[in-house]
Amino acid sequence: MSMTRVEPVTNKGGAPAFFSAWDLHAYYGESYIVQGVSFDIREGEIMALLGRNGAGKTSTLRAIARTADPVLTHGEIWLDHKPLHSMKSFEAARNGVGLVPEDRRIIPGLTVEENLQLAQISAPVGWTIERIYDHFPRLAERRNQEGITMSGGEQQMLAVARALARDVKLLLLDEPYEGLAPVIVHEIESILREIKSHGLTTIIVEQNAIAALNLADRAIILDMGQVVFDGTAQEVLDDAGLRQEYLAI
Repeated sequence: MSMTRVEPVTNKGGAPAFFSAWDLHAYYGESYIVQGVSFDIREGEIMALLGRNGAGKTSTLRAIARTADPVLTHGEIWLDHKPLHSMKSFEAARNGVGLVPEDRRIIPGLTVEENLQLAQISAPVGWTIERIYDHFPRLAERRNQEGITMSGGEQQMLAVARALARDVKLLLLDEPYEGLAPVIVHEIESILREIKSHGLTTIIVEQNAIAALNLADRAIILDMGQVVFDGTAQEVLDDAGLRQEYLAI
């Protein structure tokens, strides 16, 4: 396929990379999952990180967030001139990495507002709670409701809002649309577009590739833990052969 390429599009359009991953290799135990992944993102971009099940998408996202698993054995990760690869997960969070995991991890026994307040218990603080409510009116309506009793879509909104309550520079979204009705997916897309208008840089891992591509500026496709495509989201939308080969859509 003529459009498939693997070179990161560094400095395209004259803008320097805000985030860079270089030659990442990571393991779960003895399983070699992330096999030399490299890409750059410019500030304010939304990048869709795509691939079939088992391609290494979530593992790459978790490596960037510096979680304990997978174990990063080689490579460098830079965010706004800070070396994430030398940090633990809590240090990466302090330096602006906000991971919204697939299971959302809403804290039981706490209301919506208490979940947000807990996110701001230590510096650096991001959006104020009132600003969050302005952008997430459903959460404002449910501020006194226990978080885990809300619908799946509302819990996803809370998980994103909780990340924004910190001073986040890079938002990492793992399967934000999973299990949600199309109308809720559309609502979350609208929220993410609004967040983008404020200049937040985002990586989205999503099995609903078309929805992710319609939101994203750029796309990376992984296959067997390696980058097989690095280009614009529109290129993927326009190339049926590429989608069929690597995304089965």
